[in-house]
Amino acid sequence: MTLDAELKTHQMDDLEVALLLSKNEGLINALENDDEDLGYKILSDITKSIKKHTNREIRAQVITKELNIFARSWDDIYAGMPIGDYRTDLKYFDTHSSPRTSIEIGRRLGIKATVPLYKESEFIGFVEVISFFKSITEFFSSIGVDLYVLLDVKHTDTAVLMTQNLIIANYLLSNRSYNYSHIQTLNKIDFKELKLSGVLHRDKKYIFYENMKDGDGKIIGGFVFVLPQRYLDYFRNPEDDISFLINVTRSTLYDVVKEEKYEKSVYDRYSADSLVYLQDVIDKEDRELFLDEAYEKFDKYSKDELIQMMLNRKIVKKIDGKIK
Repeated sequence: MTLDAELKTHQMDDLEVALLLSKNEGLINALENDDEDLGYKILSDITKSIKKHTNREIRAQVITKELNIFARSWDDIYAGMPIGDYRTDLKYFDTHSSPRTSIEIGRRLGIKATVPLYKESEFIGFVEVISFFKSITEFFSSIGVDLYVLLDVKHTDTAVLMTQNLIIANYLLSNRSYNYSHIQTLNKIDFKELKLSGVLHRDKKYIFYENMKDGDGKIIGGFVFVLPQRYLDYFRNPEDDISFLINVTRSTLYDVVKEEKYEKSVYDRYSADSLVYLQDVIDKEDRELFLDEAYEKFDKYSKDELIQMMLNRKIVKKIDGKIK
């Protein structure tokens, strides 16, 4: 549930920026007039401004209707480069006109928020915002869980920029900010067993697996989570089997990881949606700092947006007792 919530948060954040870019008349005119230099300047200026004022790193690009790179925010080198062979996901828009945000392969695996561009109802290309699991990896690390984003090696012909990435079993390791200390353990485990059982215990670590699907629902790899046993030993009854894991809450994990890892607040790295999710588990002594930082984020939203954020929140309750 936490993975789904984090993915949704980042996908919606990226889609929001892509939608705003799609309404930029200067960018639309630059694409219509094939002015690649102006397209690069507009994208670069906007993303630099976002970085300056929010410290959020945005990678945006515009693609022509012929599926060539028109402009990218982070460099002006590859304008005109064909990418159709690597972006089969864009075939989705042959039959759909609405924006889409999903995990897609491309030359590199990532979350892609793609919006079709129109000039007076004529389709002229796409604008998209791309991210590579960095923030999600950091989020899970903050609660003591190391995330590994794995792409099936059979997609190497498409993911040509990942051919030199580390290989674990039959997977390419996709997120760059991973914790190297668990790689040896991951190389020893049987991934077929892990996928069937969902969780394994090796080298004093709990290893979890979740399928990764693209926008069409096709399984293209997996998410692997590694949780050191020392965190869970705080709570485990020696007579329990591994099912005790479902009773370990994010609150108790937060307490242990905070004690071991943090000397000062890291709340500024969370999105507003994530702060909504964490608010129930913050310790009293941390609450003042948490509320200060949360207020700064929530203050940027309208009342309607805050209400919607709360309504979208998933709530899980553990109920003890007998069924009558």
